[in-house]
Amino acid sequence: MLPDTGERYLSTPLFDDIAVDMSEEEQQLASSTPNYRFDVSPATPSAAQPEPIGEEVDAKIEALLAQILADRQQPLVMFALEWCEFCWSARKLFNALGVAYRSVDLDSVEYQQDDLGGRLRVALRRKSGMLSIPQIFVGGELVGGCNELFGAYADGRLATLLRAQGVELAEVPAIDPTTLAPAWLHPRS
Repeated sequence: MLPDTGERYLSTPLFDDIAVDMSEEEQQLASSTPNYRFDVSPATPSAAQPEPIGEEVDAKIEALLAQILADRQQPLVMFALEWCEFCWSARKLFNALGVAYRSVDLDSVEYQQDDLGGRLRVALRRKSGMLSIPQIFVGGELVGGCNELFGAYADGRLATLLRAQGVELAEVPAIDPTTLAPAWLHPRS
């Protein structure tokens, strides 16, 4: 438990055996964490450097992004985050449709070295103009995020884009894509 103001907690029986003042051992422990000390003000952080949006992005990263988007063997590409519920929702739709897709999980171990995922995200933002994730492309054409994907599925545009790339869709009953959205978005009954 980390109370916001300890006084009210120290007055309960739960903390009767804890002294008000820190022991020498507790003080040593507290001073062992330089950026999180009680007895010293934190250092003023240096001004954060803005992401190089609009500036030169590493040519290798731009080339990698172009290569991923131009891969005819995997025309359906989703730039995603492993923990993102909207990415999970898009995956549910792709799986229900029986379509193969490439998921570039920018926060995965594979993309952590040299901040490859972060650098790809900057290049991706420059290409798409979008800040949000997921970003879904078919044949190099931006479909959009999860909401746009669901809209493209509902109006038939997704099927048209996929078929134009030679991707066959499984024969499945019509899906209400809103049922695939994160549960916290569903109205309560």
